[in-house]
Amino acid sequence: MSRIRLRCRVFAALVAASGLLVFGSTAYAAATLSVGKADSNASPILPVNVGEKLGIFAKHGLDVKISDFTGGSKLVQAMTAGSIDIGIAAGPLMALTAKGAPVIAVCNDAPPIPFIGIAVPWDSSVQSVDQLKGKKIGISSSGSLTDWLAQELARERGWGPQGIIPVAIGNGASSVIAAFRTHALDADIAVTSNIFNWEEKKEGRLLIPVSKYVGNIAAGTIFATQQLIASQPDAIRNFLAAWLETIDFMRKNKAETVKIESGFTGYSSSAMSKEYDLTISMFSEDCKFDAQSLANLKRSFVDLKLVDTSPDMTQLYTEAFLPR
Repeated sequence: MSRIRLRCRVFAALVAASGLLVFGSTAYAAATLSVGKADSNASPILPVNVGEKLGIFAKHGLDVKISDFTGGSKLVQAMTAGSIDIGIAAGPLMALTAKGAPVIAVCNDAPPIPFIGIAVPWDSSVQSVDQLKGKKIGISSSGSLTDWLAQELARERGWGPQGIIPVAIGNGASSVIAAFRTHALDADIAVTSNIFNWEEKKEGRLLIPVSKYVGNIAAGTIFATQQLIASQPDAIRNFLAAWLETIDFMRKNKAETVKIESGFTGYSSSAMSKEYDLTISMFSEDCKFDAQSLANLKRSFVDLKLVDTSPDMTQLYTEAFLPR
């Protein structure tokens, strides 16, 4: 073998070895984050699945492990226990921070709330919101966002504190449909992706999205644990950068977004297309907390008796990890 050929082979081997070392170093440096979703199908939460599917989080040096929870309080319990690093839920969970939970809001990913609506049974005679006065309306649990949305409906319509009858039924779709069939509920406050799926099956239908009567309330909010903030602050920055890149992709690519979301929810592309059209404009471009969201959250904490005294909202969130 000539010396020139031998040198070429040695050089190629060194290049290959160098590539393996770089690859190995990158894989070793990737931060693993346990990410919890307060609801499996809510639109302001699904971008984490889209970004993971597209490799956007991996591009930002993150290996995200996603878990679904049946409610925000269970998610915060897992974050407090240390099994979840990042939580994606709704702004009212900030009340738990005020009560001492070791989590803090780091992104207002969706200030308005079009992705939650009031559903009625498919064959219900109710055709307008005014017909819900005095009716039984399903909510996920007492003290939850849906509880406040039911109360806010009665307040906004001037019906008084007894204007509606809230019924805590959880957020499981099967429980709601069973209650519709037995007339245990006249209506339910649910994520609109569920409702559009019910419409296709002629089990329920959307009356109105709650954004028709409720202003901004940081409806989609990303939380981080204090432990993660202390140990891996750059991982939070990278997560939020990846999140915003995912949102940008979703805005520009409806067909692919709908296809990915349909795969995760199990709902038809038709249902998820309706969901996309209703909700895509709600996403924030910068994750910052707006004044209206903070004011409505503060009022909701008091209305739901989640706090003893009105909290200082500036202590419940931080914008320190947002991309500059």
